[in-house]
Amino acid sequence: MAPVRVPRAEGPVPGRNRDRGSTAIEYLGFLPVLILIGLAGLQLGLVAFTAQQAGTAARAAARTASQDDLYGSYERVGKASMTGWVAERARIAPPAGGDTVTVTVTVDIPDVLLGLLGDRTVAKSATMPRDSATPRD
Repeated sequence: MAPVRVPRAEGPVPGRNRDRGSTAIEYLGFLPVLILIGLAGLQLGLVAFTAQQAGTAARAAARTASQDDLYGSYERVGKASMTGWVAERARIAPPAGGDTVTVTVTVDIPDVLLGLLGDRTVAKSATMPRDSATPRD
C-alpha cells in the first residue's frame, strides 16, 4: 500500500503565528532578574575586596605605628597599602595601646545595588607589639 499524501492548504496556517516571538518576550521579562543577580554578585565581591584591603591597611599601619622612629607616618603607610579608590574611602583611627599598638581602619563600601544596602562600612583592626628601642651593651 502506498503512502497517502495529505494536501496542504496554501497560505499561513491559522494559529501558528500567535507564538512567534514569545521566547524573546520571556527573555526580556527575565532580564531584570539576571541583572539584579549579576549586581548582587558584584556587590558581594566588592564587600570581600574592601574587607581584604582594610585588613591589609590595618596591619601596615599598626606595623608602622609600633616603630618609634616611624610613628607619625602610620596613616600614610596604611593608605599606601590599599588600592587608590579604596584608600579614598578609608579612615584610619589613631593608634591606641601601651605595650601593643592597635590601629583600626574603616572603609565605606561602594554600593552598586542602587541604594538597596544603604550606607555600609567595613572595619578591620590589627595589633602589633610596640618596638622598644633599648640600647644594647
